[in-house]
Amino acid sequence: MNESLDRPRRSWLQAVAGIAVAAPLGMFVSRAVAVQNGPTRGALKYQDSPNGGKDCLGCAEFVPGKTPQDRGGCTAIPGDTEISPNGWCVMWEAKK
Repeated sequence: MNESLDRPRRSWLQAVAGIAVAAPLGMFVSRAVAVQNGPTRGALKYQDSPNGGKDCLGCAEFVPGKTPQDRGGCTAIPGDTEISPNGWCVMWEAKK
């Protein structure tokens, strides 16, 4: 009879342990989604700061993030999701 009472408690403890392990992994995975294309960044002389009055937010190649302040993407740097709206590279072209 004790064994049948231990089963629900054991299942509950296993579920709690699973959640305790999965929560930090979930945060790690969400951070891992952010990607930088280092070789292309280097070739295009990308920097996280503007060059004069030119910044990624004013560039035709920039793909904004969720908000104007969030990092986004760039059609000139494929696969990179960490482009700063305040950044700049040699591919800068004014939005029309």
